[in-house]
Amino acid sequence: MKGCYCLIINVDSKKTIKIGKLGKIQFEKGYYIYVGSAMNSLMARIKRHLSDEKKLHWHIDYLLKNAEITDVIYNSSTKKVECELSEFIGSKTTGITDFGCTDCDCKSHLYYFKNRNKAIHCVLNAYDSIDIPCEFFKE
Repeated sequence: MKGCYCLIINVDSKKTIKIGKLGKIQFEKGYYIYVGSAMNSLMARIKRHLSDEKKLHWHIDYLLKNAEITDVIYNSSTKKVECELSEFIGSKTTGITDFGCTDCDCKSHLYYFKNRNKAIHCVLNAYDSIDIPCEFFKE
C-alpha cells in the first residue's frame, strides 16, 4: 500500500533535541504534526515510526526518541500528496525550518500546535482541501 501520513506528536515539556545534521533545536511543549509519505510500504513505515526499536535515520527519528505519537492520520493512494498537505498545514501555523524536507522544496514537514485537537482538525482540513479521503491508523 502506498500513501501519505501525518503523525500527531506530543512533546510533554520544553526541550532541546539534537536532530541529526540539523543540530540542536528547541521544541516547545505541545503537539507537532509531521507530514510524511511511503510510496512503497505505508503500513510498515507507520509501524516503524510507532516502534521504539529503530536506527536513527530520518529527522523524525530523533524527535520520536524524545516524544510520543498520539495519533496517525493517513491516506492510501498512488498520488504523493505529502507536499500539498504540508503546504496547507504550514499556512496555518509555524514550521520547524528544514525539518523532514530534504528531498523536496518545502520549508518544513513539521508543524507546531499548542493543542492536540487543533492539530488533528488542521490535518483533517488539509486532507479536505485536496479532496483526498483519510483515516486514523489503529493497531
